[in-house]
Amino acid sequence: MTAGWTEDRVGALKKLWLEGQSASQIAKQLGGGVTRNAVIGKVHRLGLSGRAAPSQPARATFRPSRPRPAAQPTQAPSAPRRIEAVQPRAVAAPSVPAPMPDLPGTATVMTLGAHMCKWPIGDPSSTEFSFCGRRASEGVYCVEHARVAYQPQVKRSGATDLARSLRRYI
Repeated sequence: MTAGWTEDRVGALKKLWLEGQSASQIAKQLGGGVTRNAVIGKVHRLGLSGRAAPSQPARATFRPSRPRPAAQPTQAPSAPRRIEAVQPRAVAAPSVPAPMPDLPGTATVMTLGAHMCKWPIGDPSSTEFSFCGRRASEGVYCVEHARVAYQPQVKRSGATDLARSLRRYI
């Protein structure tokens, strides 16, 4: 069982925390079964936030620096360059993808965009498989394919409703 948080331990914790010690280092110094997580919990409960400096883990071994490439021999400075009047370059217009034709079946998986009709055309296992590709109206399909995909619900006849309600009692 661990010892409780006495006034002395809390004072030591505050002092070490403000010095920038890590929770693990504080737990080792406090001893008596105090864990790193116990230190972190107490720090949060006490509302200690500011630290003198961020804690740095102690380095166990010295790591030599990487070897640097050999320095290039220095050359005598060249004569200053003459700056000529530069003609403004023609700035190329950003490449805009060509608009897709309104022919269905022109889009592939790689060319299908966000606002293009995703109605599949053909057999997915064949090489000629494609998608409609026309501009999607609302949702994922163009107007024509949306009519096919989203058909209005057919009103059922009253006899079906009567049969369904009678099934509860049979």
